[in-house]
Amino acid sequence: MESVKESIIKVKSFQFAVRVVKLYKYLVESKKEYVMAKQFLKSGTSIGANVREAHNAESMADFIHKLAIAQKECDETLYWLELLKESDYLNELEFNSIYPEAVEILKIVKSIIITMKKKKI
Repeated sequence: MESVKESIIKVKSFQFAVRVVKLYKYLVESKKEYVMAKQFLKSGTSIGANVREAHNAESMADFIHKLAIAQKECDETLYWLELLKESDYLNELEFNSIYPEAVEILKIVKSIIITMKKKKI
């Protein structure tokens, strides 16, 4: 049975992926930025994909492993957002509209991993 926290992360990571796709389109169409935008797109959409994979895990270890990948992808996404901001492809308002959401997702994923590792022991 899926916990509330796991259900929340599925929804939040999917909604975040939609925002990532829209921001990617904006970066490519309006800012003519392709390389960092593509990296951002890949890592930002991978979070939710790995969360989904975790929910179909074959074991607790597999579940934790898939979420660990989602955690890494989320941290990479934060990196690309920071770089896009510092290189002036995103202004302060644009950056602040999405960055906290990625931080929140990272915290939730980390929390689930910690909880599951405790249950595993």
